[in-house]
Amino acid sequence: MAEIELKTAPADFRFPTTNQSRHCFTRYIEFHRCVAAKGEESSDCGKFAKYYRSLCPGEWIDKWNEQRENGTFPGPL
Repeated sequence: MAEIELKTAPADFRFPTTNQSRHCFTRYIEFHRCVAAKGEESSDCGKFAKYYRSLCPGEWIDKWNEQRENGTFPGPL
């Protein structure tokens, strides 16, 4: 049976505290900026997807995706 290796986002000096909310939000934005710049099929954006998915609660992601679809997302994309 193959061994599964679990990883999370690497440490980021911009977020030195234990509250990772801002780190989560920033990685979500970085992913969507990457997709906008390089396209949905770009493998370069995959790392950002892994990072925000490991840091952010699913409810937040669902809400942000809905806000992006409605044009009401509060962040700079």
